[in-house]
Amino acid sequence: MLTLDQIRAFVAVAEELHFGRAADRLSMTQPPLSRHIQKLERVVGVTLLERDNRHVVLTDAGRGFLEDARRMLSLVDTAGDRARRIASGAAGTVRLGFTAVSAISMLGTLLRRLSERLPEIDVILHERVTAGQVDGLLRGELDLGLARPPFDIATLDSRVVFREPLCAVVPAGHRLAGLGRPLAPDDFDGLPVISYNPVQSRYFHELTVRFLTNAHPRIEQQVHQILTAVLLVAAGRGVALAPASARSLGVHGVAFCDLVRGGGDHLDGHPDGRAVAGEPVELHVIWDHTSTNPALGRVLELLPDLEA
Repeated sequence: MLTLDQIRAFVAVAEELHFGRAADRLSMTQPPLSRHIQKLERVVGVTLLERDNRHVVLTDAGRGFLEDARRMLSLVDTAGDRARRIASGAAGTVRLGFTAVSAISMLGTLLRRLSERLPEIDVILHERVTAGQVDGLLRGELDLGLARPPFDIATLDSRVVFREPLCAVVPAGHRLAGLGRPLAPDDFDGLPVISYNPVQSRYFHELTVRFLTNAHPRIEQQVHQILTAVLLVAAGRGVALAPASARSLGVHGVAFCDLVRGGGDHLDGHPDGRAVAGEPVELHVIWDHTSTNPALGRVLELLPDLEA
């Protein structure tokens, strides 16, 4: 069986073409060096070096073997360095969950920052709603998520990385779009509203309900995702509330309207119990604090902490 000591011994002798100099280079004496070469030639089954008392010459087989031997040593050195970088979190893989709208507000910035600062970390992307991200973290399928609160799982940590206002999405040409002012809850009296599923999209369901608490809209449809709500507005099925970043979805046939005080400080509280004002829509990074992935900590260092 080939050993690294044998490979290193052969490369030293092949490059020096002198056993004495090769032994000095490897900080060893000549007898064990000669034994390494002999054992290597027995394992390979051919003569790699022709030698006498005065000369050492590579055979044709030896010249070919030298190229492969150098590649093997380079691979060993590279593998060791990569293992150390992975252990330190400077290299490796992070599996990142995200929602469609979080991709607009945060994902691009994060990926660019990772490419610049941690180019040896591979990011594998998984588009999932928040509930799917939580499930993926608990199952070990994800390392990190960009999701909406609340998170009621003991092993999950989270922090706010982005805040933005809530806004109204109305069909293009709708009378609300022509008011020229931020919209108040009573502007939605009697209007058909596309809301969100109270289980799968609990966060935006609660934000919508809280904003419209004193209004009397007609809830026409409940959907799971922001994009679906915006598309239904474009189809004339009603109006909806959405985060301001939904403007970047580029859906034709809709208009976005500001809400009074950003849809925030008139609310009686945030879905997780906190008072909010101005920018009530939060995006959190979530992760399993029992994770042993060293790259996770390095990625978290690149994400903002708006509560710090």
